[in-house]
Amino acid sequence: MTDKPENRMPRRKFLGHVARTAGAAAAFSIVPRSVLGGAGYTPPSETLTHAIIGVGSMGTGHIRYVRNDDKARLLAVCDVDDYHLASALRRAGEGCRGYKDFRQVLDRGDIDIVHIATPPHWHAVMAVAAADAGCDIWSEKPMTRTIAEGERIIQTVQRNGRMFRLNTWFRLYDQLYGLGCTAKPIKQLVAAGLLGWPLTVRVTPSNGFTWKVRTCTGRTDLVPEPVPSHFDYDLWLGPAPVKPYNRLRTHWSFRGYWDYEGGGIADMGMHYLDPVQYILDKDDTSPVEIEAEAPWPPHPDAVGMWARVEMKYVDGCRIILESEEWGEPRERGKPYIEGPKGKIYKGFRTEPADLKDALPTLPEPEPMISDFNVSVKTRQKFGLNEVNGNRSNMLAHLANVAIRTGRKLRFDPVTQRFIGDDEANRLADQPMRAPWHL
Repeated sequence: MTDKPENRMPRRKFLGHVARTAGAAAAFSIVPRSVLGGAGYTPPSETLTHAIIGVGSMGTGHIRYVRNDDKARLLAVCDVDDYHLASALRRAGEGCRGYKDFRQVLDRGDIDIVHIATPPHWHAVMAVAAADAGCDIWSEKPMTRTIAEGERIIQTVQRNGRMFRLNTWFRLYDQLYGLGCTAKPIKQLVAAGLLGWPLTVRVTPSNGFTWKVRTCTGRTDLVPEPVPSHFDYDLWLGPAPVKPYNRLRTHWSFRGYWDYEGGGIADMGMHYLDPVQYILDKDDTSPVEIEAEAPWPPHPDAVGMWARVEMKYVDGCRIILESEEWGEPRERGKPYIEGPKGKIYKGFRTEPADLKDALPTLPEPEPMISDFNVSVKTRQKFGLNEVNGNRSNMLAHLANVAIRTGRKLRFDPVTQRFIGDDEANRLADQPMRAPWHL
């Protein structure tokens, strides 16, 4: 967020002041439900109001979702690209207004849920600002661009009593890409101890997880180009360092540059790795050792190739990532998950073969809310929220920091700092361009 004059009262606080000083009927008519409401507040209408910030490729999916929900109203869309904004307004239908600056959206005071579908270098700033404005948050993945930003989101969301959803759902439902099953039966077998302990999980293309390494690799030969008249590049950069405009830095291909995301690991990591955290019951911790194999030296601006990342928890459980796009693959044909007593392969093939026969007798995993409308209306956490989502988000960042430093790293899951490595900690907690800050 940016610094505001000390004497400016934010709109939602102003409306709350009006509610306290006006008559009950008048207050009820002008104060948004997110200001009046507490944990037990039931709104007079079941309709939730939405705003979508960032309406490029991912944001259009959010528009479709809201438009298809008969208990939702889309009131605002926001983008720094005039072409994207115009297209979004055509899709959004009547009653929706367009904005270029997300702060104007938050100042409206009538938005229940803010969708953040921007590049990740904006996620933390916007999530913190939305929580402070009294809005619930539906954020695209990855949750943040750096490790340190996650803790600030947690603090602000919880201080304001907000609900937070990360937009990946494979711990909740749907099969895990090419693996051939959902997370649920694997979770059941692991929780029952039928695979033994510790466990090794391999997240590799041969197990159905393609890391999009080449498509998310940045160019190192960018030359400055004129900024298009329909595009506010300075506002697109926001908290990121100022670098000459080139179209490849923006829109879909921003994924190939460290300033904005972090390549295929950051782009796909939460989809692939969040179910691993869930299956291993690691939602409250992180690996303590991380090591990567990648070309050296890494480029300071453009994301490059990598071969392998291995992360180890304090109890000996391991996660192995392999790209199969650089170096010699070493994990092909090996199980997705294995322990000393059993293995599960792609296609949900098990060793021993009768391992799955125990499933009907095993306890069901703890239920989770998988509908964000329910979370918002009941004030109960969504299944993938700011806390467990932060730990899953952290896995992708740990992998990228290991790639960028080129050495084995030790990490403290409690302090969320690297042990004895100043360079790694600088990558984990990077400054933002003024006036943007957390």
